[in-house]
Amino acid sequence: MSELLINQPLPLARGPALKNRLAKSALSEALGSADNRVTPQLVRLYRRWATSGAGLLMTGNVMIDRRAVGEPGNVVLEDDRDMARLREWAAAGSAGGSALWMQINHPGKQAPRGLNRENVSPSAVPFGPKLAPFFPVPRALTQTEIEEIVRRYGNTAALAKEAGFGGVQLHGAHGYLISQFLSPHHNRREDDWGGTAVKRRRFVIEVYREVRRRVGKDFPVGIKLNSADFQRGGFTEAESLGVIKALAKAGIDLIEISGGTYEEPAMQGLRKASSAAREAYFLEFAEKVRAQVKVPLMVTGGFRSLAGMEAPLRADALDLVGLGRILAIEPDAPARLLRGQETRHRVQPLSTGFKLLDGFGSLEVTWYTRQLHRMGRGREPVPDESALKSFVLDLRSKGVGILKARRLRA
Repeated sequence: MSELLINQPLPLARGPALKNRLAKSALSEALGSADNRVTPQLVRLYRRWATSGAGLLMTGNVMIDRRAVGEPGNVVLEDDRDMARLREWAAAGSAGGSALWMQINHPGKQAPRGLNRENVSPSAVPFGPKLAPFFPVPRALTQTEIEEIVRRYGNTAALAKEAGFGGVQLHGAHGYLISQFLSPHHNRREDDWGGTAVKRRRFVIEVYREVRRRVGKDFPVGIKLNSADFQRGGFTEAESLGVIKALAKAGIDLIEISGGTYEEPAMQGLRKASSAAREAYFLEFAEKVRAQVKVPLMVTGGFRSLAGMEAPLRADALDLVGLGRILAIEPDAPARLLRGQETRHRVQPLSTGFKLLDGFGSLEVTWYTRQLHRMGRGREPVPDESALKSFVLDLRSKGVGILKARRLRA
């Protein structure tokens, strides 16, 4: 099926070409140990995905600071104590010829109550009423702390390169710290880090520059960025386009377009008719981006069929098709697609049967994370597992994880 565009390699400005146009987008594995180290389960999961045939595999959140973890089970990378395990992870994920990039992140205020000693953010803005019971009010970062966090991004990226990962991706979407700095809702500073769209984007530009300084001129660096937050007073498409143009000018190698936050999860529930017809959620925005920048674009969210993936490639609206949830229930899906076959399963909306629970942005995350844990144990995913069962078991698991984290801090 060589005529399929998804089979074509993708050259990048830095690093080797990707062998095809299918990419596994980052998924939250939460398979790190209680003290946030790489585990055999994580290596086993990526060894499984390495046989899928995808051209690019993105890891889930790797945190840059053990004082700021987004969820129990995150891996933290701030020194070389785990270098042997990291090298094993990097080797497992790239064994099939895929490029394996590490997604690096800081949660800011988006960490469950009790997990960290405190949560920080650009400004001390609480979550809205729906999520406020689960997330504490953050403390506003000082200038010195912001500069330290910037350095930490560079340090983690350098360690990822040393371990053998093929690139890094900055997580600038879905309400985490970079996303918080970009949002006028979360960032209400009036200093050099906020107050205008240009000042709000300073943080991500400084992070990129520090990462580039630490990894050198030949190592790929990408970013996952919201097209918009879809939140009143939040990050808009116009602001996102401004950030993308600034990052393109700075030299970013790959931009993955996504959208939404925990408070406004854009990739759940009903879609407008135009998005449903074209499958992917953010194609219209990708077309606007493509008209103004030439950086390779990856779009994630909503792809269901082979035709839906091929069409935007043929229209030159994107360069990489990002696949996420399908790889949690059908880990070999890319191999079928590259042979010109449809996937065996289709991603369907999840429902617990309780509207309040279904409204939590974390529902889909927790359900799919459980499937990743099954594969990490060497078992098969269960595509029809009860969403309510998953939600309840995840609450118990997170509670245990938070208690373990507290004991380790004591």
